[in-house]
Amino acid sequence: MALKVLTVDDSKMIRTVVAKAFGPYDCEIFEGENGVEGLSIAARENPDLIVLDITMPVMNGDEMLEKLKGQPSLKDIPVIMLTAESGKENVMNIAKLGISDYIVKPFKGEQLIERATKIVNLQPRDENDSAAGASTKYFSLDNDIHILVLPLKITKPIVVEVEDQMRTRIKEMAKLKHNKFVLDLSKATYTNMLLMKLIISIIESCRKSGIRHRVVGPSKINDELKGFHETSDIQIDETIDEAKAKF
Repeated sequence: MALKVLTVDDSKMIRTVVAKAFGPYDCEIFEGENGVEGLSIAARENPDLIVLDITMPVMNGDEMLEKLKGQPSLKDIPVIMLTAESGKENVMNIAKLGISDYIVKPFKGEQLIERATKIVNLQPRDENDSAAGASTKYFSLDNDIHILVLPLKITKPIVVEVEDQMRTRIKEMAKLKHNKFVLDLSKATYTNMLLMKLIISIIESCRKSGIRHRVVGPSKINDELKGFHETSDIQIDETIDEAKAKF
């Protein structure tokens, strides 16, 4: 099972550095822009490791860490703290927070992996496995059912990335003779035009390829999609298990 790594930083560049660093390893990456988002994702995903920046808007790293340590179900998650200061006093203050390690910014991905390997068991991705050979940032495989979990926020770069991965995944499904696919919208909190267009694109790709598909999402998303002509006929299941049972 892939390790879950949560990176919480208001800098997209830093989050990208973290994601790329763990790219060669069997990891699923989750991203938050501030402590509030980080706590929400941590509670939902229970990650194996958190890479946490100190200086952030809304809720900084210190505040998030304090709340994290105050929750019994989350307090034991190891945390690598990112800081822009390297002074002795700053390092001592960070150490008192109960973290597993820290890194001074700027840093290289190799430095992060070196620290992470002392905390969690990182396993290289199996590039010879056709299902795992493609990028698995958003995809997972449950027996013969391929699952795409869309992230919390949908941006244009994410749309391009997902659509590209989707094309690769469909080719792999054809080679494996798999034809069951689940689109998981459970992380989505609201709909926008980018999300709607991506949903339509994914479903259309499944239909053209003869892939049986189900969509999973909360009732709020279901209600919002019903309000648009383009997505009004989409049937949404409440859970993955419910979707799997209908294949």
